[in-house]
Amino acid sequence: MMVEKSIRSLFSEYPEVIYGFTDIAYSAYAGTYKSALVFAVPHGELLTIETYSEEKFEKGLKDAQKVVEAILAQLKKVLDEAEIKYDIPPMAQNNETELTAPFSFKFAAVNAGLGWIGKNDVVITKKYGPRVRLSAVLIDEPFVYGKKILNSNCPESCKRCVDACPHKALHNVQWNINSVRNDIIDYKLCNERRSLYIKTHGRKNACGLCMVACPFGM
Repeated sequence: MMVEKSIRSLFSEYPEVIYGFTDIAYSAYAGTYKSALVFAVPHGELLTIETYSEEKFEKGLKDAQKVVEAILAQLKKVLDEAEIKYDIPPMAQNNETELTAPFSFKFAAVNAGLGWIGKNDVVITKKYGPRVRLSAVLIDEPFVYGKKILNSNCPESCKRCVDACPHKALHNVQWNINSVRNDIIDYKLCNERRSLYIKTHGRKNACGLCMVACPFGM
């Protein structure tokens, strides 16, 4: 299929980026789009617990986001030229009560075979661990799909992310494809504590301690 070839050619220009396709039969968007393209851009600086600071982590996120935006601009051009219907869902939740996004990038990444969900409730890739920025595009075309990941590859005994959480929001629970978010994390507590930063800094605390503590990708 020509559009898939064009997309794969585009990503060949970004060899550091991990990407894949998945069907979205599980999603509320299934009646409108056939597939999702999901990709993971490594943070601008791959921090460890020893090199971490909130400011450096936030900068790493922003650096990765610039690459995300450049890729999305190119993808839009490819899809527009092919006259294929698509949508770019927002990454952040638009519901501060339920803290949910319209389309879960994490679940799409798992279904596309990019990684699994760690005990920190973040996608873990073999190459970069959780130090990636996710994005997705919903596309009304079929593709060659990745192999869905059903279970965590984190060692049962590892709890580095759990111990690193300053708010004790992680439950030390091993993920599988049927897990729900609240099994793994008290996400409302996490959001509440991170939101205290808004008063002084005008944004939530990036707080990536549970990510930089992860041994995968380092």
